[in-house]
Amino acid sequence: MKVFGQYGHKGTSLQQLLGQLGITLQSLYDTYGTKRGLFISALSRYIDEKNSEVVRILEESPSVRDALTVMFEQTVDVLQEREVFKECFIVNSAVEQAPLDPEIARIVDTSTALLEEAHYRALLRAREQGELPAAWPDGKLQSLARYLDHTRMSLVFTARSGVDRETLRDIARVTLSVLDAGA
Repeated sequence: MKVFGQYGHKGTSLQQLLGQLGITLQSLYDTYGTKRGLFISALSRYIDEKNSEVVRILEESPSVRDALTVMFEQTVDVLQEREVFKECFIVNSAVEQAPLDPEIARIVDTSTALLEEAHYRALLRAREQGELPAAWPDGKLQSLARYLDHTRMSLVFTARSGVDRETLRDIARVTLSVLDAGA
């Protein structure tokens, strides 16, 4: 994941992969079939790990507002850790490869749907707990779930363009302020 995250699929050589993994070329082929097979496996694992953390935060916090705040704060903090930041390859895969590769597009689409659903379930719970207006219809919560998920991902893109921590925090703060609209 580290090597692909730093160099992308095309920029990663077999020698880099073999060196990082400490295996032979034959072992790579026996286990993954191809470099692409290893990339798909690494991308899927990376996305699963990141998604699990987001879902855990959304589901385990008694307050959905607090969970969303923590999630956005953690996103901003991680984006400031250069070594970890280099390893993030969801955005690159989604932007560069998904339009050309149906399998990667499916992985990205499945991930997006899972996270939007997790946000939606959390927003339903927030409405039930009185953290959001009871009058907000399900459709509004679905749109809000989509917005929150995509804004969190856009922070990654924004950080890659060199924006500082305070700008990222400002984006997160304004994003979360939509929870107060109509309250």
